[in-house]
Amino acid sequence: MSDPTMDATPHAAVNRPSGPYPSAAASDLYRAVWRWHFYAGLFVLPFLITLALTGAAYLFKDEIDMIVHADLKRVAIEDGAILRPEQLVASAITAVPGRAVRLTRPAAPHVSAEVTVAADDGRRMAVFVNPYSGHVLGARPDRSTVMWTVRHLHSLKYFGPVARGVIEIVAGWSILLVGTGLYLWWPRGQAGGVLSVRGTAKKRVFWRDTHAVTSVVVGGFIVFLAITGMPWSNIWGGKVNEWANGQNFGYPAGLRVDVPMSDQRLSETTQTSWSMEQARIPKVTAPSEGAIPIGLDAAVAAFDRLGLHAGYAVSLPSSPTGVYTGSVYPDDVSRQRVIHLDQYSGQPLVDMRYADYGPAGRWLEFGINTHLGQQFGLANQIVLLAVCAGIVLLAVSAGVMWWKRRPAKGMGVPPMPTDARAFRGVLAILIAGGILFPLTGASLLVMLALDMAGRRLRGRAGPRATL
Repeated sequence: MSDPTMDATPHAAVNRPSGPYPSAAASDLYRAVWRWHFYAGLFVLPFLITLALTGAAYLFKDEIDMIVHADLKRVAIEDGAILRPEQLVASAITAVPGRAVRLTRPAAPHVSAEVTVAADDGRRMAVFVNPYSGHVLGARPDRSTVMWTVRHLHSLKYFGPVARGVIEIVAGWSILLVGTGLYLWWPRGQAGGVLSVRGTAKKRVFWRDTHAVTSVVVGGFIVFLAITGMPWSNIWGGKVNEWANGQNFGYPAGLRVDVPMSDQRLSETTQTSWSMEQARIPKVTAPSEGAIPIGLDAAVAAFDRLGLHAGYAVSLPSSPTGVYTGSVYPDDVSRQRVIHLDQYSGQPLVDMRYADYGPAGRWLEFGINTHLGQQFGLANQIVLLAVCAGIVLLAVSAGVMWWKRRPAKGMGVPPMPTDARAFRGVLAILIAGGILFPLTGASLLVMLALDMAGRRLRGRAGPRATL
């Protein structure tokens, strides 16, 4: 939402208000906001393009995976019932020797079953099985489909925890970008560039207006996506998760979890929701001599009776004190659910539903589900696809504006205010944002220090700004 249509000289503004010339204080405030908007865009826009492109693809993860991996995920619908869970697991282990750790039930009649196997060779493999015949369709490393790759690129998970911390910084700066951009866009007597685009693509004003008008449409969505993307960040997301669900073995306060707990977390065994990342897995008391586990078939039958949504995954116990865990996270966030069963009695030890999340957990899970394009079906996907396209257009138009305005030498950073007091209001906003988002605050301080050092090195003429 930058507005680099103004030249480096303070009196050459393309979008100067048509009314009386603004006061010096207003002009200085505009320069201060514009300068920080420029810095925010300089840092954020490359990441926003990557996030927009990968996010746009991930909105259609199910559809794309079913096309790209049709040989593994799609089956012909046959008459009759599907095979028993234990038969499906047996087929998978015959093809990939090892220990079955999870079975994902078919979500629809045309979808294959997926058995996750800890293979004897040390790999963790996803084995796809025709649920009608038991025929193994193929196997590949767990979480290696096209859409898992896109998801890891989107979150920068491939690049380690430091890179994932960058996501938190980018989210905070994106909010700053929108806030400062809204101030720069705000009508000050001008008619063009508010809701209409002037000129042609050869002119700088065309790109300025395109940028401004697009930003008004997608700015609120950018803030929403930034906030709902924060739960996946290392520091902010982790701390908020601890605050929301960190007590009571990672379950929300008030939920009945008065059963023995293991040290293993749910996120270590299966895909889970953000609210359940800290949740511990229960354990059964030492079984009596001669106790016989109920088996996977009986566990699946119990999950069906309890009403788990279609397509749920079952994590198998890995020790005599382990449990069967059924978990499902469908498009409708209200159907999210996790159930832990005693492997000997088949009785539920913990039954966790969306309604059991705390207020913060429910709000964030709803936001995350919408962020993923799931909550409102196809309409959700189409709207966010348009938003992703708008974000790319914002980045491109900002780059074109800067290119057309840039000086022969230098970065073309917007001019400093003549009165440094104009920075005080901007700094108050930066400080408040830095407290709310610590990594963003730290990066703001670094940027401020670099800005001041750069000005001193350049030995700019005129009064030196002191904050």
